[in-house]
Amino acid sequence: MTHNSIAILDFGSQFAQLIARRVREANVYCELFPWDAPQEKIMSIHPKGIILSGGPKSVYEPGAPYIQPFILESKLPILGICYGMQALTHALGGKVDPSAQREYGHAEIQPLIPGTMLDVISKVWMSHGDKVTQMPPGFVALAQSGNSPYAAMGDFSRRYFAVQFHPEVNHTPRGKELIQHFAVDICGITPDWTPASIIDESVERIRQQVGSSRVLAAVSGGVDSSVAAALVHKAVGDQLVAVFVNTGLLRKNEPEQVVTAFREMLGAELVAVDAADEYFAALAGETDPEKKRKIVGEKFIRIFEREAKSLGQPKFLVQGTIYPDVVESSAPDRNKADKIKTHHNVGGLPKDMQFELVEPLRYLFKDEVRAVGEALGLPTEMVWRQPFPGPGLTVRVLGEVTPERAERLRQADSILTQELAAAGLLGKGAGTSQAFAVLLPVRSVGVMGDQRTYQEACAIRAVLTDDFMTADWARIPYEVLAKVSTRIVNEVRGINRVVYDITSKPPATIEWE
Repeated sequence: MTHNSIAILDFGSQFAQLIARRVREANVYCELFPWDAPQEKIMSIHPKGIILSGGPKSVYEPGAPYIQPFILESKLPILGICYGMQALTHALGGKVDPSAQREYGHAEIQPLIPGTMLDVISKVWMSHGDKVTQMPPGFVALAQSGNSPYAAMGDFSRRYFAVQFHPEVNHTPRGKELIQHFAVDICGITPDWTPASIIDESVERIRQQVGSSRVLAAVSGGVDSSVAAALVHKAVGDQLVAVFVNTGLLRKNEPEQVVTAFREMLGAELVAVDAADEYFAALAGETDPEKKRKIVGEKFIRIFEREAKSLGQPKFLVQGTIYPDVVESSAPDRNKADKIKTHHNVGGLPKDMQFELVEPLRYLFKDEVRAVGEALGLPTEMVWRQPFPGPGLTVRVLGEVTPERAERLRQADSILTQELAAAGLLGKGAGTSQAFAVLLPVRSVGVMGDQRTYQEACAIRAVLTDDFMTADWARIPYEVLAKVSTRIVNEVRGINRVVYDITSKPPATIEWE
């Protein structure tokens, strides 16, 4: 199946996934490839244009990433961003030099040729230490900044364009319009990547993969696993059986809610398994976050293998893996980014598992998953449910995970959710994108009823984000935080201190482990 598509070449930028998201927001399909991916792989999506990402290197360094010759030989339109601009300049005979004054952060540009997309862009976000000092033959300067004589340049005959700034980040107002302009107007792509088209293609791909075989769906009640299961159910109907495992590491009342949702709302066959004791036994004594994730991943698959035997041994297992999971687990065939942490449904699965995975959401961003869920007719409360990690409270109970500590966190998290909902800060369009409590393996002295206490601390994490690739901490009103803190300390045994996490992503991740 081919698309009107864009190929994005990743030169090591932390923003490469944001470029992909901006292209998708323009209803244009795209895929992200390492800069040195084989020609047949990049060209297999039949791109109508190429975007070159930023990157941390200098083009004149030994071993620096470069533009492979077939990219230029393809005669496709090209948009170079930051390092991509410098790589394009270097490849075509221009000159790049270290800048006497680096540009990091907000800057202003001035268009040099009227009638281009740059007429509507003045404030931009820069992040570079090198700059173009001589344009390649055929290029003209399109914009300048105080530190960059060639803040943007273009070769109109070859449809090569490049910008020194980052249009993909929110700090560049109207930058997404520039990316849309390149994809739709310059590359001539029909913007047909919509929830309806995603559903149609996913259904066809699922049917081709599984044929007439039975399929297991791992469901947790989260939006990702719910939408994945709904897509597979639409594709194969009664061939699907959903399996819900109560790990003992879910949020308050979640097991009951999940069972009701799948049996009544989706009409899918659901098998519920209570495995809480197994999980706590497997996690006993373990404090290392990576090992905890792998324990959960191992147990997850083994339980499904056990259930499969009683269900006729289905060959396929559905999982709600989404693109940020793949990125943070650093799948080697998709990007060169550093590994941040292992997601249990990507890197934490045992190598000898007996299933072939069906992952219909693997290259979708969270907002695309929600849009697909709404298009499938899933209930709003299911589609806009608070995100929840696959390993559950395992990665929010820092240190050893015991039944008592998990229950302690479950109660604190429930109080946080209640108060944010009462303040109108939860749900679609509300003041937080994700909010949860974290139990810390730290004890501090307190005073309750004139008596000394020595109990654990609870951290509150609440963020605002469009894509979960980057996030800022949510400015929850003080009075709401005060009420949450008071209730947790008064109502949850074993917690005598509440703190609020005000760290953005990056440098932190959204989850603590």
